[in-house]
Amino acid sequence: QVQLVESGGGLVQAGGSLRLSCAAAGRTFSNYHMGWFRQSPGKEREFVAGISGSGGSTTYADSVKGRFTISRDNAKKTVNLQMNSLKPEDTAVYYCAGGATIFSQIAGRYNYWGQGTQVTVSS
Repeated sequence: QVQLVESGGGLVQAGGSLRLSCAAAGRTFSNYHMGWFRQSPGKEREFVAGISGSGGSTTYADSVKGRFTISRDNAKKTVNLQMNSLKPEDTAVYYCAGGATIFSQIAGRYNYWGQGTQVTVSS
C-alpha cells in the first residue's frame, strides 16, 4: 500500500513556473513507476508525465514536452514535477499516481492516487 500527498499547486501568471511535489508513504516506493496526470472541468483525466522506478526513464505528453520535467528521489520517497512556461491551458487539478508495474501513460495502470492539487494559470 502506498499513500500519496501532493503539494505545490497555486495561481501563477502565464509564462511563470510552479513545482509540484508528491510525498509517498510506503515501503516499496522504488519498485513502482510514478506519474502525474491532470484533469480540467468537463474533460477526462489526461497523462502529463511519467518516470520509471529507478528514475532512469521518463515520458511526457506532447503538450508539455520541453516545458515540464519529472524527477524522483527514492531515498526521500518523493516525485516532483517542475512546470515552466506555463500556459492557461495547463490549468487543471494535478494528480500524483503510483503503483504502476508497467511503465505507462494509461491511468488504469496506476493503483494509487493522491487527492490532487489545483494549478491555475492566468492569462
